[in-house]
Amino acid sequence: NPTTKMSFVIGHSSLVSLKVFDLLGGEVAVLVNEQKGTGSYTVEWNAEKMASGIYFYRLNAGGFTAIKKMLLLR
Repeated sequence: NPTTKMSFVIGHSSLVSLKVFDLLGGEVAVLVNEQKGTGSYTVEWNAEKMASGIYFYRLNAGGFTAIKKMLLLR
């Protein structure tokens, strides 16, 4: 199953960016890059064409930033 879902909650309307990076820091996907209102969101990433390995995703919303690691196995 080459897809995964990422969920996040926005406390107030802001510009939201959710991007996926490879281990070397290269951007491999932009999942969200738009203004979002208050609420819960779920975004699906289809990694069908990606190689197995470690990836990072970064969520920016207003002044908040979170970076998490994920492992893609084939």
